[in-house]
Amino acid sequence: MTETSPQTDLLAHARTALQAGDFARAAEAATAAVAASPDDADALYIQAVSLRYLGQHDRALQALASLRRARPGYGRAWQEEAHCLRDMNRTGEARAAYAEAVRLNPALTASWHELARLHEALGDMPAARLAQEQANRLAALPRELAAAASMIHEDRIARAETIVRAWQQKHPKDVEGMRLLAEIGARLNVVDDAEFLLSTAVALDPDHALARLDYIGILHKRQKYAEALEQAKILREKFPGHPVYDNAYAGEALAVGDFDEALRVYDQILETMPDSAQIQLVRGHALKTIGKREEAEAAYRAACRSKPDFGDAYWSLANLKTYSFSEDEIEQMQAAEADPRTALPDRYHLCFALGKAFEDRGDADAAFQYYARGNELKRDELGYSPERMEQEMERQKAVCTPALFSAQGGQGHEAPDPIFIVGLPRAGSTLIEQILASHSMVDGTLELPNILALVHRLNGRRRAEGEPRYPAILETLPADQLEAFGRQYIDETRIYREGAPFFTDKMPNNFRHIGLIQLILPNAKIIDARREPMACCFSGFKQLFAEGQEFSYSLEDIGHYYRDYVDLMDHWDRVLPGKILRVQHEDVVADLEGQVHRILDYCGLPFEQACIDFHKTKRAVRTASSEQVRQPINTAGLDQWRRFELHLAPLKQALGPDLAPQLE
Repeated sequence: MTETSPQTDLLAHARTALQAGDFARAAEAATAAVAASPDDADALYIQAVSLRYLGQHDRALQALASLRRARPGYGRAWQEEAHCLRDMNRTGEARAAYAEAVRLNPALTASWHELARLHEALGDMPAARLAQEQANRLAALPRELAAAASMIHEDRIARAETIVRAWQQKHPKDVEGMRLLAEIGARLNVVDDAEFLLSTAVALDPDHALARLDYIGILHKRQKYAEALEQAKILREKFPGHPVYDNAYAGEALAVGDFDEALRVYDQILETMPDSAQIQLVRGHALKTIGKREEAEAAYRAACRSKPDFGDAYWSLANLKTYSFSEDEIEQMQAAEADPRTALPDRYHLCFALGKAFEDRGDADAAFQYYARGNELKRDELGYSPERMEQEMERQKAVCTPALFSAQGGQGHEAPDPIFIVGLPRAGSTLIEQILASHSMVDGTLELPNILALVHRLNGRRRAEGEPRYPAILETLPADQLEAFGRQYIDETRIYREGAPFFTDKMPNNFRHIGLIQLILPNAKIIDARREPMACCFSGFKQLFAEGQEFSYSLEDIGHYYRDYVDLMDHWDRVLPGKILRVQHEDVVADLEGQVHRILDYCGLPFEQACIDFHKTKRAVRTASSEQVRQPINTAGLDQWRRFELHLAPLKQALGPDLAPQLE
């Protein structure tokens, strides 16, 4: 007979009582379980639900605050909080909590129903209609698929996949099942399968709007922007005036560089939904990208007015690097950040924005406190493992040896078009890209994810703890496959180009895959953008990235990552001598013309004065340095980290004496 622990017995007792409607007994058992294990998420959830049914809403909210700390990102915790706030007639707060619940878990039918009701009560009819559509769709799902959909958003992927696959065996043409399997595939980076499933679903049911919306999303993830735009046009024509589908169309117009069309559609959406903070935000991003800074500021401020705790909008203002917050704005941000009801993403966005605001005021201590808090919140959400990253880089060194390049070299696609700019973020790569993009023979593109997508493909489908296939698979790839991968990269990236013979790919993390790049594109150029370690690492620590760069949310992690980066780049120099051009950011600032000549010579390009006058070049820039590279070069940012030096001992320790010589 299997023995159970006292905690397990208490939870079982609490669940049984809750299901029987004996809320007092359920609360008593759950409270005892919480006393024994204060971070037990199941116990906290049952305790909160029981207390709400008993009318003890304040105690329920206390339990839910503990639950959110114990299990960040748990949508049901926000749903339960919203139920409490609704019962307490705190309508505005309830609506915000329901919105956060469905952001974290879009499969929460009850939250969508309540959102529809509250939107209508508050006079927001377009939002009420959208919420009711979601509620109706979820209510119509078979019980098995509804359960699996919720599991996916609670990171119970394996169980959800088992349920959906069993359903699809009985119902092989069920579109909803295909959508769920595709979502699971996308989360596991099995994007080929996801795309196939969704293309099949759309073919089976051309009028299934959400299946086509999902198809647009996976095409976008695979950088098939032209195809995604065509699908978005179909969706928009089938459902004219629908703000969700209009927004999807505008997003794909942005992806292919049609900023005028995207902005026109965003303006149309705002005519019917003038208080949409999210649309104002993405509209601001578009304006920022094309250099309309003042209009971008106005859009971001409008988003803040519509949603006073909208951390992303405040951070977007800070991320312009040129915006100064008023005293009133700082007070608003501080109040929102301190409010326990503020959603986690809003909180860490607000922390980074407040860090920038106090840094601009010269208050390094207050600024660092907010930067540190924002980083801690973000790191907890991501669950980054520095050990796993170090192992990944060690595998590159073990596999990518002179013997590999001797056996496999020279077999890739011969195109010389790409100029890869690699390194760490905030190391001056955008400046190098702007210099090159100012040349008549070079198209400046984006941080292209194509190499990273190929890495996922080579790794295949495996569990996180399984042994990776990549990079060891590089030893066995046949010549025709290497050539095909290189040709595919050139074909897939053509959409970003405007006809110049060369183009840049500024994905910084590609430094981890230089061996792969060399094998599939042996004639590509590779530039390592490097910056002084303390300046580079602290600049990254202050930056909240849109995605990726998980290593940057801890001084220790970013210091170790920089050290591992230098070590791996030294390895590439040994096994691929002369292949990579290292460009030190401080040298570019000190001697712009000399470094421009050096970069152009390496790329085989004739000198052009426009590369010196890079700040005059008109082009879309999507990185955090977009406004900085539109200004003449200056030394203002070189030593900003020294104002924070008293706080940076963990970074110095992680970098070690060779990279941080001032370490005592």
